[in-house]
Amino acid sequence: GARGVLGVPQPLKTPPPKNVPTPEYRANYGDKPVWHGYRRHHKGSVPPQRTRKACLRRGKPVGNPCPICRDRNLLVDFRNVKLLDQFICPHSGIIFHPIHTGICMQQHKRLSQAIAQAQDHGLLWLHVPFVPVPEEDFSNQHAAVGKTPPAPALKGPGQAWYPWYEWQQPPAAKVARMRRLYQGFLKDNYPDTPPSPSGK
Repeated sequence: GARGVLGVPQPLKTPPPKNVPTPEYRANYGDKPVWHGYRRHHKGSVPPQRTRKACLRRGKPVGNPCPICRDRNLLVDFRNVKLLDQFICPHSGIIFHPIHTGICMQQHKRLSQAIAQAQDHGLLWLHVPFVPVPEEDFSNQHAAVGKTPPAPALKGPGQAWYPWYEWQQPPAAKVARMRRLYQGFLKDNYPDTPPSPSGK
């Protein structure tokens, strides 16, 4: 049967309802959320990792409907703020997982859409985490941030624009290993040093 009404929204022509729990709601739920104490019937000792898709099978309700489907007076609407707030974590602002509340996936989808719509209308707080600005990331003390070196035209020929682009002689052991691996592909007179800037 009906268990209680928690701020049932009125048609759009009327002003938004006052989200105050009715005496019938307090008699059935008290000050606790509608999903408090709900336990789904399942086989075995380990509960399933997913809730059911819907509480209606071939047009008939299942034996133990979810906390929203079992009460016909509970209406999922973006103006029913008191009901929507029961499914939002007060610490992180994230919607509770269906396993935590026990609602079916169909009602969870409707709740997620109603909560997003209520936040867009300003009826629910939109929790934005505070992220402090890391001051050390904006410093100019490391080598990657500094003055731009002069252009190559202003430096001598054959010199790299950045110092880390200049030629560095590889270790002799690695050069010998590369020569052994690719000895069939290298020329006989292949030099160990880079060619000159003039191309000679």
